[in-house]
Amino acid sequence: MSKPTNRFAVVLITALFFLWGFALNMNPILIPHLKKACQLSDVQSAFIDSASYIAYFLMAIPAGLFMKRYGYKAGITLGLLLFAGGAFLFYPAADSLQFSLFLIALFVIASGLTLLETAANPYITVLGDPETGTQRLNFAQSFNGLAAFLAPLAGGQFILSGKNLSVADKQAMSADQLQAYLKEEASSVQIPFLLIGGFVLLVALLISRTPLPTISDEDDSPSANQESILTEKNLITGVIAQFFYVGAQVCVSSFFIRFVSQAANITEKPAAKLLSIALLAFMVGRFFGTFLMRFIAPSRLLALYSLLNIGLLAIAVTGHGQVPVYALIGVEFFMSIMFPTIFALSIRGLGSKTKLGSSLVIMAIAGGAFFPVIMGQVSDLTTMQTAYLVPACCFLPILYFAVKNFTVKNVTLTASH
Repeated sequence: MSKPTNRFAVVLITALFFLWGFALNMNPILIPHLKKACQLSDVQSAFIDSASYIAYFLMAIPAGLFMKRYGYKAGITLGLLLFAGGAFLFYPAADSLQFSLFLIALFVIASGLTLLETAANPYITVLGDPETGTQRLNFAQSFNGLAAFLAPLAGGQFILSGKNLSVADKQAMSADQLQAYLKEEASSVQIPFLLIGGFVLLVALLISRTPLPTISDEDDSPSANQESILTEKNLITGVIAQFFYVGAQVCVSSFFIRFVSQAANITEKPAAKLLSIALLAFMVGRFFGTFLMRFIAPSRLLALYSLLNIGLLAIAVTGHGQVPVYALIGVEFFMSIMFPTIFALSIRGLGSKTKLGSSLVIMAIAGGAFFPVIMGQVSDLTTMQTAYLVPACCFLPILYFAVKNFTVKNVTLTASH
């Protein structure tokens, strides 16, 4: 492949990192928005996350099998088509005001993202000089962080209306007036998601017409080694820690706007901007944490950050005014290094079982489907502020895993989410 084609291919694959980061970080906007438009409880709105993250668990193996048979490029193209199709489904879902259709659309999008995430990491490393593969991967991952920052800004500007009617206001409306209000709220997702779907289709077209290298994906590890993967205690503990971490991350971010609205009495549009600041802190925290690992062992930094997050969430639950908001922004900062650190510590020393072990750690992303529902239930029974005890508890298994790995001095961070 010629050098110019390589560069264009790098741009396209890097765009995938941006796209899935943007898609997943629209959920914190959709949760308060669809809660209002579809008249949901907190636990019902949490199924927005469940529909997205359960796809990672259910589709990870089918995605791998598809790409093993048809290749990574075909997997990327199919992933983009699913992504676009799910985005287009938002239009009829908004017309019908059927929450179930929104969930189907989100599941279809996330199924596409599963294919994209599975393929993008290996592709970005082979597009060019192997010695600079890690640099290209880190560069691409920075666009994932940029998307996390921009998604709430865009969603807050073009989707959230800023209108919040009280129960009394709704009761004072006629049935037709209430239906018109709900339709108006729901319709704000239609144009943005049509544009997203159109852009994703364009990227799919470009990918399909761009020469990409074939990646050898042969697995030479003996089947006996694969069968014994569950005997790797550190890996299993890491999978559990990752399950709790993704659950905590999704809980903290997805209910951020609802939390800020209740705890600090800030309306949804300014709250969306605060969420962008929090996710910017997450991105900055990853760079800062990577720098600190030159001087502090990753496992010890993971333990320290877990303790700090437990303390900050205690402040978020018990504090008043804007102090809890600042505490949550701090939590985002200290969560930043956790996914790649847990990933790297989990698969260390696996040898020929590394590939299978990596798949298990990635499947732990399903924690993002489980814990938001629990948090929503706690919120419905108490308050959203109290519900932040759920992610606080999630950091305890992470702390345990970190302490168990105190003897590890250095790891290479090669994964992000």
